[in-house]
Amino acid sequence: MTHRMVEDDYRDADFRDYRGDGYGDPDDGYPADADLDKKGRTPAQRKKRRWKIVRRCSYAFVGVFIVIPAIAFVITYFMVDVPSPQSVAQAQTQAVTYLYADGSPMGKDVPSGGNRQILTAQQIPDVVKHAVIATEDSTFETNSGFDVTGLLRAVFNNLTGGTGGGSTISQQYIKKATDNDAPTLTRKWTELAKSFKMNQTYEKKDIITAYLNIIYFGRGAYGIGAASQAFFHKDVGQLSYSEAALLAGLIQQPGRSENPKVAQSRWNTALDRMLQNNYITAQQRKDAKFPDVIPLAESKNDANAPYKFISGQVMAELAQHGIGEDKYYSGGYTVQTTIDKSAQELATQAATDALKGQSDDRLLDSLVAVDPKTGGVLAYYGGPATIDVDGKKQAARDWANTPQNPGSSMKAFDLTAFLKMGKGINEVFDGSNNRTFDGRVVRNAGPGSSCGPQCTVAEAMKVSANTVFYDMVLNQTHPGPVGEAAKEAGIKTTQDGGKSEISTADANIALGGGNTRITPADMASAYATFAANGVQRDRHFVLKVTNSQNEVAYEAPAPTGKSVFASDTNLSKQIAGNVTTALEPVIDFSHLKCPSGHECAGKTGTQQHTPRAGEPSWASNANAQTWMVGYTPSVSVAAWVGADGDQALHGKGTSPIYGSTIAGPLWQKFLDGYLKGKPAEKFDQVDLIGIQAPPPPPSNTDVNQPPADGTDPNPGNGNGNDNGNGNGNGHGGPISGGPSWPTGGNGWPSHGNPPGHDGGPISGGPSTGTAPPQQ
Repeated sequence: MTHRMVEDDYRDADFRDYRGDGYGDPDDGYPADADLDKKGRTPAQRKKRRWKIVRRCSYAFVGVFIVIPAIAFVITYFMVDVPSPQSVAQAQTQAVTYLYADGSPMGKDVPSGGNRQILTAQQIPDVVKHAVIATEDSTFETNSGFDVTGLLRAVFNNLTGGTGGGSTISQQYIKKATDNDAPTLTRKWTELAKSFKMNQTYEKKDIITAYLNIIYFGRGAYGIGAASQAFFHKDVGQLSYSEAALLAGLIQQPGRSENPKVAQSRWNTALDRMLQNNYITAQQRKDAKFPDVIPLAESKNDANAPYKFISGQVMAELAQHGIGEDKYYSGGYTVQTTIDKSAQELATQAATDALKGQSDDRLLDSLVAVDPKTGGVLAYYGGPATIDVDGKKQAARDWANTPQNPGSSMKAFDLTAFLKMGKGINEVFDGSNNRTFDGRVVRNAGPGSSCGPQCTVAEAMKVSANTVFYDMVLNQTHPGPVGEAAKEAGIKTTQDGGKSEISTADANIALGGGNTRITPADMASAYATFAANGVQRDRHFVLKVTNSQNEVAYEAPAPTGKSVFASDTNLSKQIAGNVTTALEPVIDFSHLKCPSGHECAGKTGTQQHTPRAGEPSWASNANAQTWMVGYTPSVSVAAWVGADGDQALHGKGTSPIYGSTIAGPLWQKFLDGYLKGKPAEKFDQVDLIGIQAPPPPPSNTDVNQPPADGTDPNPGNGNGNDNGNGNGNGHGGPISGGPSWPTGGNGWPSHGNPPGHDGGPISGGPSTGTAPPQQ
């Protein structure tokens, strides 16, 4: 049987033509070999295949990125619900309950809107709605609940590890209503579906009203009604466009509502955007004046609240652990603090009594006690929570968290830096008065705080010889390591998120003056590191936080601490122990007493007032800041007495005040009460660093010890800048013959020649004459 070949029989599977010797000849109507790819496909076939791949990819893209998400979105849309403003408001107005460390009640902090009413759209004027729309979501009237550009930006940031995105008012409502702002795509997806559903369910006027009824404005005020009262004592219907602009601006930064610079900036931003959206005229923008805000103290009823400055510190601490101010009143939280109830009551009473009967009504004080073993704050008194100004209550400043020149209490850090060099407290310096450094005369206060040309560091610390420590920092340690030692001990500067300031620009840091300013809270924490044998533990106020379901929302970690003065734990302990050894004699020399059975170490400090033109002559001898900072193994206490700024303070008549006249007895009174009945405690003994034995004392002992009868061989004007009868603080005068200092009770000295000592009238820096240095 014969087989008849057809045309296809001349081609193999790869479409090659085998007919004749010249297969593939273009003249025969077939493509040349050069037009075929490796698989024998023609250009037309290759083009067809490429388009096939493109179509399939397009189908896949549409399916993955459009069809499937659309189906998922529809499913999500029908599954989610939009919370009502009423339900959200009920959750937001839960009080925060505070407990002492032992679990006993301290008080409750109720938000300003605790008794608020949900306002209707008609009750909120258009000027308020317009201010918020312009500031928060200018496309509000036209968008469908989400901003595509903002959504894409949020997706990009999430995928690249960034933060931020553009949220509409509807999205912000959902975020606040669900109390979920996790930076995840899942949260954003659900939020998007709810926002879209909200815009399909409600009218725009109802959405903006719902938003304004739950958003946080600061001052504990949730909702525009509560905010209007908290900031202006007005019903919302009475708000002007300028007041509305301020409230609208604060939505972005409610936690900084009391910062004038931030408030002013946000107010300007809101007004500018109102102008851009034609909600106000150019003339209105030009005429706008920053509104008068009522004092914070009048914004809410604090009758049953815990001590205001403690609650403020707790709130700031929890903000660092994920419970920000906007969530603070929404969880029904119970906060167990580190505060010891008896210690807090004792600190408040002692600090209040310390200023009773003082003739200078500008005097202020504060006291902070820290547990060296945990870093927990045992007592915190920053002054009264409110003050009267022209018959009106105003919020007072927290003086325990306000930086001040520490004076000679800074010398503990001078010594720390010195010990880290391998030098010790038996090293010898020239402790004579009136020494010149780089053309500047540094003075002690007189013979009581001078210790001769062969003065050990230990003796210089006891008598607070300024010339020794200025020499030490200027020529040996240098300012930088002193600042590092202070920060290692626990001083938190503004660069590290704290309030204190440390300047290493010059040797003024040696005597705690110039631009070095430290808060009493930081001083208590830093000295606690010496008490804890060189182990630094972060200061904290919170032990545990539970929510309304009794679930733990936050718990402080175990106080392990870290050795900070050296990488070797034993060396860090040795350095801290040497500082303690140098500070122990200061207590008795200052005519203070450590409670029976306990060992104490500490340092007084004084910052001299800088005289100004027109002041009386006695102002040149006055001081502006005074301190006593000291510790036992179980508690570190910083007591500060001063004024608001550099003022010439005085005791009875025009007598100066010093670290040992008010701050010292305040420190001792607290310590006596706190340690009463507690087991005796001693410091750990460590080997001395550097030279082990001091040299023999100088032959003229009168230079070191003033006469016991209270007289002085070199009488003078007593201004502390020459050899005179001095101030009785170990800087130029006798240390006996002063008033009797209480170990308890309510008696507080206000005058006389104080018996202790501190950094002297030049503790803020060197002086070039009888007037204090300009700083």
